Order: sequence, then structure tokens, then C-alpha cells
Amino acid sequence: MLTWQDIVARSENGNLTPPSRVEKTEQEWQAQLSDDAFRVTRQKGTERAFSSGMCTLFEPGLYGCVCCGTLLFDAGEKFDSGTGWPSFTQPAQDNAIAYHKDTTHGMTRIETTCASCDAHLGHVFPDGPEPSGLRFCMNAIALKKMD
Repeated sequence: MLTWQDIVARSENGNLTPPSRVEKTEQEWQAQLSDDAFRVTRQKGTERAFSSGMCTLFEPGLYGCVCCGTLLFDAGEKFDSGTGWPSFTQPAQDNAIAYHKDTTHGMTRIETTCASCDAHLGHVFPDGPEPSGLRFCMNAIALKKMD
């Protein structure tokens, strides 16, 4: 099980090798994605809290990166954090998510990106439920249901 210490170490010392790499130009990403998905995933934006119905969806399934389709999360790890963004306790694959120290907006956080295509997904925090204690707080628009 991934721990907060693992995430901090990866954000400071480097991430695991991703399952694959997907590289496109900004123009190719813009043509593929909606304006909102492009702003969030390629320009490190954030969707408004409670703007997606995905927060209240808890049926079984898998979630992947909206940009490249890399498997990111299993719905079995999803929980209602009350934050207004879909939240998970663990990624589906240990090497699917990359971690980066983020000091924007006057605070220090750990940003999560898709390890395959570098899409901004959201942030991870050490205030989730047991047993991991992690809260992967994701932008719903960065995820797609993979069923």
C-alpha cells in the first residue's frame, strides 16, 4: 500500500517509470479535449468544487486519464470526502501517477499528474481514511470511466 512517505519521497527524488509514454503537441491536445479539460489537464487548472456528478457516483468500475486512457483508479478506492472533488485512497497502479511538489497559491502541496502523458489530475493529501490515510483529490474532468 502506498504511504504518504512514499509520495513525499517520489515528489522529491523522482517517480517510478510509467506504464507507457504518450506525447502530443499542445495543438493536438487542444483538438482532442474540450476547452475545460484542456485548461485543467494541460494548463494545471482546477474545476469548481461540486461541479461534477462524479463525486456522488460509487458504482464499481475503473477510471482512466481523459487525455491518454491510462488506468488511474478503481472505484473500490473511491470515498465521499465532502470536498466537492472525486477522492480516492490509492491509485490502481503504483506507477500510473507521478508526484510533484507544488508551492503555488502560497501553500505547499503535492500535485498528481498522469505518469504517461503529464496531465494534471489534482493533488494528494495525508488526510484520507484508513488504512492508507491518503486522499487523492482529483478533478473529475481529468478522469473518464473505463467500462
